[in-house]
Amino acid sequence: MQQHEEVAQRVREVIGAARCSQREFARRIVMDPSKLSRSLRGTRRFTVAELARIADAGSVDAGWLLGSGADGHPAAAAEHTTPSATPAVPAAPRGAGPEGGRPLQIVRETVRLIARHGFHAVRVSDIADACGTSTAAIHYHFPGRAELLEAAVRWCMDEDTARRSARIAEADSAADELRQLIELQTPTTPRRREQWTVWLDLWAEAARSTAIGRLHVEYYRQWRTTVADVLARGIAQGVFRDVDPEFSALRLTAMIDGLAAQVLASPTGEGPGAPDGGGTSADDMHTALLAYVDTELSA
Repeated sequence: MQQHEEVAQRVREVIGAARCSQREFARRIVMDPSKLSRSLRGTRRFTVAELARIADAGSVDAGWLLGSGADGHPAAAAEHTTPSATPAVPAAPRGAGPEGGRPLQIVRETVRLIARHGFHAVRVSDIADACGTSTAAIHYHFPGRAELLEAAVRWCMDEDTARRSARIAEADSAADELRQLIELQTPTTPRRREQWTVWLDLWAEAARSTAIGRLHVEYYRQWRTTVADVLARGIAQGVFRDVDPEFSALRLTAMIDGLAAQVLASPTGEGPGAPDGGGTSADDMHTALLAYVDTELSA
């Protein structure tokens, strides 16, 4: 038990040296914030893969996290802080790594390959090739395909939440906030199409996997709450009708999902069967959603 407490304390030192919140650090290591919190409290053990990702994100030696080796080296993250403000965390010897660290590179490439080929067609060796590393390095951070899918989904969730927060912060009114959210959910760019393609795989996997199903529930609870909060603000501002915010958020998010699935299922490009062949375009989706807001929600 004492060893687990010591490991948790070293992880706290890494988080302190990173100068970010616990939740932000969880995002960097692609870990459920509640799992990180429980592990720091001692009610849950860190897995070997989680400690590997923590070591990578904090530029420390994984052996030091476990209480062995790599003594006496100053932390890279602590170089520009005072000794009293930041613990001396031993740095791991490393060369120039990928942006954001190896775990994030693995997750980003996994998302890209899932969007292109589908999760069940992506092999660990494909991900290793895309990252320019070995399959052993992939398994070091993510032991199995299930962990990789969960990490990829969580990364997409975090990215989507961050983009929504940034857009809402720029809006002048609740009506503008809702328009910004609708624009963000419309697959008009390759990046948005990629993310929606991953969501389609998520829906199929959530029907079979309890872990992914829980992620699915968590994401949609957050997403519908965001929309409901915007609608409630709009009602208070007088820009939206006096509707039930939660029920209206359920209807609107369901419309977004259904239309996005139609857009992704429609042919793209030129030639026979391309956009003019009766499919639903991203512009069609955007127009339909704004029309729904105008007719059903706007005051």
